[in-house]
Amino acid sequence: MLELKSEDFEKEVLKSDKPVIVDFWATWCMPCKMIAPIVQEISDTYKGKCKVAKLNIDEAMGIATKFGVMNIPTIIFFKGGSEYTRLVGVVSRDAISDKIEEMFA
Repeated sequence: MLELKSEDFEKEVLKSDKPVIVDFWATWCMPCKMIAPIVQEISDTYKGKCKVAKLNIDEAMGIATKFGVMNIPTIIFFKGGSEYTRLVGVVSRDAISDKIEEMFA
């Protein structure tokens, strides 16, 4: 799984030739800690098909603000450099997988 920094975001997400799933999180966020193993599973399952990345909002507040992230965890799905959809809060592995499969359809 990719650990994003503000300076990497454009190259790794917006200019990626593959879909990218970005988990917006923070170290102090308990729901973020709950969803972390699910995001890691997704990263392992879809390796090679899409990128899965984490972005700590405390270290990249400008990007979180730019994309209107008001609550965490927020998972934003990017396709072709634009937001495709998003999920907010603790969600199931199936919910994330369903959104990824939609992007490939």
